[in-house]
Amino acid sequence: MALRSFVEVHPDSHFPIQNLPYGVFKPGPGSSPRPGVAIGDYVLDLSELASAGLFDGPLLSNSDCFLQPNLNKFVSLGRPAWKEARATLQKLLSANEPTLRDNTALKQKCLVPMNRVELLLPVAIGDYTDFFSSLHHTRNCGILFRGPQNPVLENWFRLPVAYHGRASSIVISGTDIVRPRGQGPPAGSSTPYFGSSLKLDFELEMASVVGPGNELGKPVDINEAADHIFGLVLMNDWSARDIQAWEYVPLGPFLGKNFGTTISPWIVTLEALEPFATDAPKQDPPPLPYLAEKASKNYDVSLEVRIKPAEQNNLSLVTRSNLKHLYWTLTQQLAHHTVNGCNLRPGDLLGTGTISGPEPDSLGCLLELTMNGQKELSLNGATRKFLEDGDEVIFTGCCQGNGYKVGFGTCSGKVVPSPP
Repeated sequence: MALRSFVEVHPDSHFPIQNLPYGVFKPGPGSSPRPGVAIGDYVLDLSELASAGLFDGPLLSNSDCFLQPNLNKFVSLGRPAWKEARATLQKLLSANEPTLRDNTALKQKCLVPMNRVELLLPVAIGDYTDFFSSLHHTRNCGILFRGPQNPVLENWFRLPVAYHGRASSIVISGTDIVRPRGQGPPAGSSTPYFGSSLKLDFELEMASVVGPGNELGKPVDINEAADHIFGLVLMNDWSARDIQAWEYVPLGPFLGKNFGTTISPWIVTLEALEPFATDAPKQDPPPLPYLAEKASKNYDVSLEVRIKPAEQNNLSLVTRSNLKHLYWTLTQQLAHHTVNGCNLRPGDLLGTGTISGPEPDSLGCLLELTMNGQKELSLNGATRKFLEDGDEVIFTGCCQGNGYKVGFGTCSGKVVPSPP
């Protein structure tokens, strides 16, 4: 019999008992942040469960990890503790388990309607790295900027290319994004343009949340890398394409990228995603031994991007893509990050880079969809080459199970004007 929760969960919900993603929330104004798990239209308060002594397994019974204002301590405990917590939560929430189901007072304290809570960043993010792991995105960008003769540079097929981003400007879904200002390429003169970005873009990404870190000088073996990934979030790594184009040679992105990155509030664990694992694309040439995995896999996560133009109330679907299209896997990204001895820490974020698919409607950013502004994108009567003030961008992601979904909710942000 399929696992079923005593909490009523609609079949279209992203948060059935098979998912149980982790987040951090405030149950009301003036209350303190605490860890929670999404179940249907509710947030299960893990601090209340912990205080009631319901995490009674050997790894968590004496832990205060759910009494913290973020998930960093819990994610640092590693996969055995994560599995113990998941087993405990699935048992407590199951339809045939009376411990929580029949305890009215505790149930009222633990289950908080999601529409009443304030969702916060789930982890304190110390460091953030953004990869460039989609072959389709890489090739499309290469054709735009270098031409079709040599769209993908030789090193891209040998290693997961990445740069270090700005952790301080990572914000939770629903936070407004202020249009950045900076220099753009000179147009008809030798003086660069300065002002608000004219080519503001979204980037459809996901990101790994690091669990246990590694010591400085001690790389993570490729076949142990999954044990260092707690789970995944949706991520919009907003980009100012004009600022980026002028600054990125020779050292890469800076002001064109560091003004804002939006993530979804719920971390979906690798355990919840495991039923949706799929073979990763064949890599040619074969990766060097330190990147060669015994089992190279991605996850079948359907991704969609919608835009609500400032002048409309309607959402327009602009992209359908999938995490399974990544060329470099999440575990290869992490192993490569540490091969030189770099130490990752609990709560660090590793972005996938823009996730584009092979079809014209699966491109992961406006740069690709409009060919860098050479053509217009139609949005139910409105048109766009890049984002305008007041536009809202909404990402969704979900896996389709047998009669249930494992989803990420939404990752949204609205563009607001630059300050005067």
